[in-house]
Amino acid sequence: MEISAKKLLKLDENDYYVVDIRDNYSYSFGSMKNSVNINQDEVLEKSENFPKDKKIIVCCKSGIISVDIAEKLCEMGFEAYSLEGGYAKWVTEKIKGQDKSAQIEQSIRKKYHREIWSRFVKAISTYELVKPNDHICVCISGGKDSMLMAKLFQELKRHGKFPFEVTYLCMDPGYSEANRKIIEGNAALMNIPVQFFETDIFSSVYNVQNNPCYLCARMRRGHLYNKAKSLGCNKIALGHHFDDVIETILMGMIYGGQVQTMMPKLHSSNFEGMQLIRPMYFIREADIIRWRNYNDLQFIQCACKFTDTCTTCNPNGNNGSKRQVVKKLIAELAKDNEQIEKNIFRSVENVNLGTIISYKKDGKITSFLDGYDD
Repeated sequence: MEISAKKLLKLDENDYYVVDIRDNYSYSFGSMKNSVNINQDEVLEKSENFPKDKKIIVCCKSGIISVDIAEKLCEMGFEAYSLEGGYAKWVTEKIKGQDKSAQIEQSIRKKYHREIWSRFVKAISTYELVKPNDHICVCISGGKDSMLMAKLFQELKRHGKFPFEVTYLCMDPGYSEANRKIIEGNAALMNIPVQFFETDIFSSVYNVQNNPCYLCARMRRGHLYNKAKSLGCNKIALGHHFDDVIETILMGMIYGGQVQTMMPKLHSSNFEGMQLIRPMYFIREADIIRWRNYNDLQFIQCACKFTDTCTTCNPNGNNGSKRQVVKKLIAELAKDNEQIEKNIFRSVENVNLGTIISYKKDGKITSFLDGYDD
């Protein structure tokens, strides 16, 4: 038995019980209110805890895997339904026709002023990311980080002390129809005037065996620089946050054998006159998630049309996602020392070259032995 997202949204929330069988990583990026996240292989075993007096709604990503599980629950005596079209269809239907821009803007100015707005402004001030008469291209992927960044730039332009221009740009590298609709729907719901342009990047990297996500990111950036420059922009803004920064530091040490970080701004080496800025540099991911949940927003975790088969995008412990391994490592260390995250960040602010074996700058390696006996 199946139930449409439209029909489900009309039901009283107290009349049904949602069992979300997506992997816990996908679930963490957005879920239905009061749902429970259960591995698809454990649903039947744990069904003894399901309420008998409510409809059981089984939700997967696209409404395919959930059909079989719903049928088995029906055989066990439950009134169970598979959510037609899955979570993606539910999100598309839920955000249709809504306008939450005023609520969202107020949450940035009031409830999350310290955790989000102040840290956004601090990064811009500290690293001189935005200057008078800049034309910033805010790059939107459709995820929580870039969508929040777009709203922050709207606030900055509205209340800023000097003039600058902003263009909100989303590159469609080959999104699935469902993901494209969710991005468009969220842009409308949040009152973000997004411009779209299409490329075929997903098709180009689909059969790449080694680091397809890395290659995809590099190709995306090149297309974004090119399009932004053609629109008269001199900077592109990306939505990387504080957690991305400290994870990159550890990844470089553990997997790359080098000390480096994700810089708050960079000059483009291939597009003259263009810069990349990261204005969410000081904002914690946990605060972004709290802001998202407070406003009851749903975003796509990775708008890649083949996320179902792209194991590097689905960090469930068996796919070799280095960033997820490092994220978990930091979380474990932070249990014993709440200063861990700040200390990792500060480690690249407080580099003492007198205690470094060697370092590289502009392609030249300098050793501590150079001038040691002088």
